[in-house]
Amino acid sequence: MNKKWFGVLLLALLIGIAAFNLYNDRKEVTDIGNAGVAVNDDKTGIAVGEKAPDFTVKTMGGQEVNLSDYEGKKIFLNFWATWCPPCKAEMPHMQSFYDDEPENVEILAVNLEESRAKVSEFVDQYALTFPILMDEDGTVAETYEVYTIPTTYVLNEKGVVEQKIIGPMDEPMMKNLLKD
Repeated sequence: MNKKWFGVLLLALLIGIAAFNLYNDRKEVTDIGNAGVAVNDDKTGIAVGEKAPDFTVKTMGGQEVNLSDYEGKKIFLNFWATWCPPCKAEMPHMQSFYDDEPENVEILAVNLEESRAKVSEFVDQYALTFPILMDEDGTVAETYEVYTIPTTYVLNEKGVVEQKIIGPMDEPMMKNLLKD
């Protein structure tokens, strides 16, 4: 009987330690100031201040586009997938932001290696109207060293990285990023 209780207590202790470590290590991005800290601590990908590498991909509709086609506009370059819960939570905020913002801002949502059918179903479900780019072979995500999704690069009108956000954004956060 004592061995059984010892095992239960040991298991509870291990679960408690794991939960504490997960909670303690987690960076919560709730506002733009806190997001900047999370961004600047990440050493992977294209650095703030660097020119974003150009790329060519196809849209969901099959049209070939280059990142450089959008120079002159501020760009939210978002990497996502249909199976990603934070991406699903972020999309309605992105659509609302896209609907409300001036024409000099563009959202380019780069889908990572999924079938057009899955992406099309997702786009219809969330009524997305911003450009959906298909990174079918993963080369764009590899170039930008995207290891966590969603990841968003905010580019200025010259194509230079102003911010890198790891994790979901909401509409107020996007509006604050636009002001910077």
